[in-house]
Amino acid sequence: QVQLVESGGGLVQAGGSLRLSCAVSGRDFSDYGVGWFRQPPGKEREFVAAVSWHGTVTRYEASMKTRLTISRDNAKSTSYLQMNSLVPEDTAVYYCALSTVRQRVGVQPEDYDYWGQGTQVTVSA
Repeated sequence: QVQLVESGGGLVQAGGSLRLSCAVSGRDFSDYGVGWFRQPPGKEREFVAAVSWHGTVTRYEASMKTRLTISRDNAKSTSYLQMNSLVPEDTAVYYCALSTVRQRVGVQPEDYDYWGQGTQVTVSA
């Protein structure tokens, strides 16, 4: 059984930074592509960033690209999302997800097969 546990969310002032983590258990983490999504209050889930199984291919939501870094440590079965220069509009629940299609670096929720429970990020003005 695959389990994903996000951590690192919290309350931060505008202009601050957070580093989210996604710890995976139950499968060989290196076989999976990883995606990060977020769901702002009252809105649909939206793509944030993704990284390939080997970590060499990344994709970012265009408007956020300059403020994000996605990475993974296959030895630790963990993915990270570094977010800088946060703004109140970044307030959302952030989710990580795994894709069983190894080469896929998807941007749609349906590209992913396993999801974590999410971690709340709140950015105050």
